[in-house]
Amino acid sequence: MLRKRDFLSLADLTPVEFNEWLDYAFALKREWLAGGNAPLLQNKTLGMIFTKPSLRTRVSFEMAMRQLGGHAIYLGPEEIGLGKRESVADVARVLSRFVDGIMARVFAHSDLVTLAENSRVPVINGLSDASHPCQALGDMMTIYEHKGALKGVHVSFIGDANNVATELTFACAYSGTHMTLGCPVEYQLGPDVLAKAQWIAAQTGGSVTQINDPRTAIEAAEVIYTDTWISMGQEAEAAVKMPIFMPYQVNADLMQYARPDAIIMHCLPAHRGQEITDDVADHSNSAIWDQAENRMHAQKAILVKLLK
Repeated sequence: MLRKRDFLSLADLTPVEFNEWLDYAFALKREWLAGGNAPLLQNKTLGMIFTKPSLRTRVSFEMAMRQLGGHAIYLGPEEIGLGKRESVADVARVLSRFVDGIMARVFAHSDLVTLAENSRVPVINGLSDASHPCQALGDMMTIYEHKGALKGVHVSFIGDANNVATELTFACAYSGTHMTLGCPVEYQLGPDVLAKAQWIAAQTGGSVTQINDPRTAIEAAEVIYTDTWISMGQEAEAAVKMPIFMPYQVNADLMQYARPDAIIMHCLPAHRGQEITDDVADHSNSAIWDQAENRMHAQKAILVKLLK
């Protein structure tokens, strides 16, 4: 039996592996559009642990498994009480005796690490407070479909350099993309993440730049990406963060500084009227709904690579 492999962050991949996974996601999507996927995961079962609510993560993983011939089991907070009713390590030890893979959407990234350390089967990061790698893989599919390339494309992330921004930055670095983050000084990427992403980008011909002026950040952008300022579990920070982030709202005034063909991206759920306005989210240049769909296709590639 091959040694099991976990998928906790894009930073664990090489540029070659990242692009292989991305190519495979496109292949599986083409196959699906042509009539359906081969049952590559027949008789395989994915255990899905959720400690926070989900729409896209739950449905996209369930449908990915179903369309590949496998099964998925939803385990919500009330079922297992991760780290409360049972220790995280014990959950991993037991669940990995029953299923072929574990996907977990959690608050603390340390819970994912503990699951992976104690599981016999691959563990996939469906989201943590530190990273959201499945989202980033689907995002790169979306950028390619709209722009016809990744290498050399200019992407700007506006707002809070959070878990989504972290993985998007790694994905852009792997792809030879030029990534600019326009974020308040207090909410920029950490120095370790930034240094690693810049090191990767230097190998692929891309670049990663971090500034605090949103207007300058979007001037050359072909892709403008934003995300919530107040993540689940951070509601108590709203009073502090809202005044800081209002100048970073992606709205019609800010978009005047963007290229007219720039696409708009948001990983959802969107807090309309906060990080993005209705007119921008629903503009003809919006790629938000394509992003949501591509989560499923990207995750198919991840599942087959790890579970088959």
